[in-house]
Amino acid sequence: MNHTISPADQVTDTEAIRHVASSRFRFGDILAAGVGSMTRRGARSVLSALGVSIGIAALVAVLGLSDSSRAELSDRLDRLGTNLLVVTAGQGFGTETASLDTDAAARISHIGAVNEAAAVISTDLTLLRNEWMSTNDTRGLGVVGADATLLDTLNGTIADGEWPGDHWSTAPVAVVGAEAARRLGITSVADGPTVHVGNRDVTVVAILDPLSLAEDLDRAVIVSRPMAEQIAAADLSPTAIYIRTGAATVDAVRGLLPATVSPLAPEEVEVTRPSDALSAKESAEETFTALFLGLGAVALLVGGIGIANVMIISVIERRTEIGLRRALGARRRDIRRQFLSESVALGLAGGIAGVLMGSVATVVFARTQGWRVVIPPAAGVVGIVGAVLIGAIAGLYPAVRAARLAPTDALRGA
Repeated sequence: MNHTISPADQVTDTEAIRHVASSRFRFGDILAAGVGSMTRRGARSVLSALGVSIGIAALVAVLGLSDSSRAELSDRLDRLGTNLLVVTAGQGFGTETASLDTDAAARISHIGAVNEAAAVISTDLTLLRNEWMSTNDTRGLGVVGADATLLDTLNGTIADGEWPGDHWSTAPVAVVGAEAARRLGITSVADGPTVHVGNRDVTVVAILDPLSLAEDLDRAVIVSRPMAEQIAAADLSPTAIYIRTGAATVDAVRGLLPATVSPLAPEEVEVTRPSDALSAKESAEETFTALFLGLGAVALLVGGIGIANVMIISVIERRTEIGLRRALGARRRDIRRQFLSESVALGLAGGIAGVLMGSVATVVFARTQGWRVVIPPAAGVVGIVGAVLIGAIAGLYPAVRAARLAPTDALRGA
């Protein structure tokens, strides 16, 4: 029996073909093909994503450690205060160094906005662990005399023992800085250890915690000013005067100090704020942060080049697959999207792994340093977005190259 196809049936068949052709290789299929191809090449995919993950980890760790360090510095400044000033003698006329008056600290205390003031005098007294030690065995430590208000003025804390208090000026006692205690081998004051200062033994009654705003005192044995003058058999001028004032009056007090300390020669008085040195340290750390971020960016670039190499090799190895897909109806843009999605997936995997690695590194290092852990959320977002962009850029040329292959040439393996 002969069957004839009417024009209407031909039109219907053509519309059906068009309908089928328009639904080929959907976006979900492209994504599945790209991710599936990445997972099938496990070892190669891991190695290519590793470069990106190392770069992202470096960026996240640098940002996290920078913020954690900055938070630690901020905590230290809040704890120690930015309202500490230090008065020292400047350069006098000619080449001589000026000196501070012995009663300068008392005059400073009369300034209404000053809460505490303590003078410190440096001495040439020899410090030995005991009188039988060689006089050359000073261990790089010195002896200073200080007012009884020194600990409160510096907001210092005691690691062991007690501040002498009322007995400070009369009893032969001493307080040792943290580093001095370590070098002298003094770990406790329970047994009343002594040190030999000049020609006299003094009893150590307290060990200080490190003084971040007066690090020179960490390497000193501190006695009272009268005791230091008595052992030295001389009247000694203050080397430095520490002043604690209100946070809102720091600048005002700073302006009054030169004339108060030396009314006749205020230009010979130098006034500094120790917390400024910590702030300068933060600026220096920001410079190193920028350097390490640059190194992380270089590592990220190397990772992107690795992804590009892997994708180019993948295009060469999968010519037959590309030709078959094209023969079955895949368009150039479908092939391009498939390989691009694979490259982006590699970048995304490397980015997620890198953020996790960088976060763990930040937590471990910050905890070992005793810092507060701070990982900026922006670091994770920027890390993942950057990895995706690197993956997309790295995979762009291989994807275009794959899309340009003609079906017949690809199937022949040309």
